[in-house]
Amino acid sequence: MRMPQLCGLCVVLAVLVSQSASADELPKLTTLSDASIRYRVPEKPYQILKRAGITAVIVDNREVNDDVLPGHKSGYSGVASLTSATRRENHFVPAVSGLNFEHIHDGTVQDRKILFEPRNVPMELRVIDEFTAELYQAPTPFWGLESCHRYRLLADGAIEMTFECIPRRATYKNGYIGLFWASYINQPESLDIHFKGFDDGQPPAARWIRGITPAHGTLPTHLAPDDNRDFAHDPDFPLTLVFNRSKHRFAEPWYFGVSHGQAYAQMFRPQDRVRLTQSPSGGGQGNPAWDFQFFIDEHELNHRYQFVMRAMLLPFESAEQVERATRSHRETLRFP
Repeated sequence: MRMPQLCGLCVVLAVLVSQSASADELPKLTTLSDASIRYRVPEKPYQILKRAGITAVIVDNREVNDDVLPGHKSGYSGVASLTSATRRENHFVPAVSGLNFEHIHDGTVQDRKILFEPRNVPMELRVIDEFTAELYQAPTPFWGLESCHRYRLLADGAIEMTFECIPRRATYKNGYIGLFWASYINQPESLDIHFKGFDDGQPPAARWIRGITPAHGTLPTHLAPDDNRDFAHDPDFPLTLVFNRSKHRFAEPWYFGVSHGQAYAQMFRPQDRVRLTQSPSGGGQGNPAWDFQFFIDEHELNHRYQFVMRAMLLPFESAEQVERATRSHRETLRFP
């Protein structure tokens, strides 16, 4: 027996219900979404994670000045120190950090404290186990974004960072939420990054691209081949890294930079539609920022959003060697 075709309205309703159901079924990956996860809150503002020759120090956004984190400034959260068995010096600028939650924005001009609200609102450090720590931030005063970062050191020393957030206030005038993370690299020999991609507007024949940005905010942001999203923003929006695009597109959502014989690779899930961003001086003269952005296109109030990425510090031999060494992580992110 042949079933009757659904009317156009029924099809639309079915799609909307399916999308809503799939969004509600996001896996619960942090204490923000799973209240059953046990954790402890340490007295110190940081937690040391060690595995496979990698040491990562996860810090909230308080100031620290001790033997573990000498001269660490307030306002910088994430991975305050990242070292390896082959190089004991901090890969990140010691005063600041890597995988640092920098900005919440909607493309409108705001006071600097509002644009950098993640720096200025207290975070709670939550220790899950010897390899896992989280940074929870209650709904922020202006943007009303509640969030949680989970930093997990994997068996081979790679860092898996999971981010979950829930907008609690209807604050975003342009309808989207822009989020930005920075990694401040400590005096690398080259300020540039490397990824497989092609020139914007040209046939997508992937080759190794050396991403070079001559000044902060000039040609800083690289998009995926199918990322043609335009986000409304004020003409004088002050965060020049966010919307100024480069002349390149990346073929796959990952990139690396080289510092003191080590490659630092950042890898992303295709479905998260991140944008790769760089600055030659974000961490001060000679200290580039190797960054990324995540946009929630049309947000719903009290709805949970999520992305997952991985970062890996490894000895550098060649671009091809880094590609081989990160393949298993990139495949896991592509096919979770």
